[in-house]
Formats: sequence, structure tokens, C-alpha cells
Amino acid sequence: MKKKVLIALGTLALLLVLVALGLYLWAKNYASTPALGSGATVAVDIPAGSGPRRVAALLAEKKVIDDPDSFYYYLRFFRREAGNLKSGELAFRDNMTPDEVIQVLLDGTPITHRITVPEGLRLDEVAKVFADAELADAQAFEQHARDKEFCASLGVPAPSLEGFLLPETYAFRKHTPVDEILKTMLAENRKVFTPEVRQRAKEMGLSELEVLTLASIVEKETGDARERPLIAAVFHNRLKQGWKLQTDPSVIYAKILATGKVETTIYRSDLERDHPYNTYRYPGLPPGPICNPGAAAIRAVLWPDQTEYMFFVSKNNGTHEFCKDLACHNRAVNLYQRKGQP
Repeated sequence: MKKKVLIALGTLALLLVLVALGLYLWAKNYASTPALGSGATVAVDIPAGSGPRRVAALLAEKKVIDDPDSFYYYLRFFRREAGNLKSGELAFRDNMTPDEVIQVLLDGTPITHRITVPEGLRLDEVAKVFADAELADAQAFEQHARDKEFCASLGVPAPSLEGFLLPETYAFRKHTPVDEILKTMLAENRKVFTPEVRQRAKEMGLSELEVLTLASIVEKETGDARERPLIAAVFHNRLKQGWKLQTDPSVIYAKILATGKVETTIYRSDLERDHPYNTYRYPGLPPGPICNPGAAAIRAVLWPDQTEYMFFVSKNNGTHEFCKDLACHNRAVNLYQRKGQP
């Protein structure tokens, strides 16, 4: 009887050794066997709090691994790293070995996305740029940027961040909080306001908000970067003379604020609309920026050309005809806008 028990135990022990050996050989082979891919880079978004099974399923869905069950068992019972996986959007190749995949999950270095914000976009348009890049929700972006308390906490002298988000190329990771994105863009804007720039604004009697407001108008008025200092000079001349700025982009901005619709065609009713951003009705600068100007427009406002021009009219090619008096301006309007028609 005792001999039979010993034989049974020996057999069981041998089976366990064989099973263990088999599992060891399987794991060793599995760990170094690459997935059946071409080496293409694959982005996989691992949500925070994802367990090993969920991670395995996401990787299999993106074809980073061939079999989610095998990967799960290897990760949990052989590597024992299930509790150390990082979240975020991570970059893999589709021909990695399981060990290489796990190393990416352990390192957890998220993908950084480059995003370019062009000059002259309104807040809602900047929000759309980030939404299209899948880096932020447009509604949340705009609501945050228009939060008065948030703006005040950042020392912004305005009820929104319109005009304070510097057009630039940025690098952000997915799931970056909206407030962090906005703070980064504001910080870039403030880098433009060097001691030299602030001193120049002080000499001209302009506040930060006024500089950005006028720069936003200059930004919207011309598509030719060379014209910015000249456009700025015309507006400075008008302000000194107490004239109304009568700038169409401000009328369009007032229309958008009043109607909630983006409509760029200007009608007589728009010119007559009683709105603080309507520079055809109210003299001086509007209450705030009408878009987010770039550094060049800001510098153009502070270092404008020296000229006696008081008017300009579009040539319909991105440039303008400049005039010192109304008679010259009317001739230019007739030539370029009315095509010679009275």
C-alpha cells in the first residue's frame, strides 16, 4: 500500500514537473515570438484604470498582439506585471514580441501630437482645431476659455481668453486637461510680451488688452504679412483723430456674438447694429480682441509704419490700396469694389 502511494506521488510529481517544464518552454517561446505584422507603428489608447484583460483586448483589436488570452496569461502569471501597466495613448509596432509590448506598457511614455493653430482664429475656431485633432472636446474647450473665474485666476484682464491664445505649433498628449492646454497657450502669448514690448506699450499708452485688441483687428484685416505695420498705422491715425475705426471684421464679430451664427456677409443692418464691437457705431477700440493674433501682428501694433494714411480698401487679392484722404479712398473703392460702377 505504501509502495503504491509513493508511486502515485512520484507520478504526480513527474506530471507537475512536465507541466511546469511545458509551461516554461511555452512562455519562453511565446515571449520572443513577434506578432504577424509589417512593423507599422500603431497607436493604442489605454484608458486609466484598465485591467490586464481590457488591455489585452485593446492590443488585439489594434493587431499589436495575435491572441489576447495568451497575452493575458503570460502578462499576469508569468511576468506578473498586471498591476504596473501605464495608461495613455502609447505607440507600438505591429511586429513586436510580447515582452517588447509589455515593456511599452511599463514605460508608459504617451504619444505627443503636434498641432498648429493658425493666426487669426476665433476661440470657437481654435476649439475646433483641437477637436479635429482629437485632443480636446470643442464645447469644453470654449466653455473653459470663456469662464470668467478661470480667466481671473490666470491674471487675464478680460472675461475670456479670446486674443490671449497665441497661434503657434504646440505638442500635446491625448487626455491633456483643457485647462492645461489653455494655460500653455496663454504662457506662450505672454512670452511675446517681453520687457521691450511692455515698455513700448507703456510709451504708447496701451494696455495689454488694448494691444491684443488692435492686433486682432490688424490680423483679420490683411492676408499679407508685409501690410501689417501699415494697417496698424492707419488705425493708430484714426484713433489719434478720434475717428471711428470702421473695420469690417469687428462688425462680423459683433454679428456672431449677437446671432450665435457664423455669417461673414455684411448687410446694412449689421453696420447699424447697436453692439459694442460694432466699430461703425462706436469710436475707439472694441471691448476686446476679435480673434487670436500672432506675434507679428502684436509687434506691428507697437511698431507701426510712419504714415499719414487714413484709409485702405481691399484690392481683392489679399492686399490693399492706401489713401490719405476721402477723395482718394472713394476712387479706390470705385476701382476695386464697385468695378468702376457708381
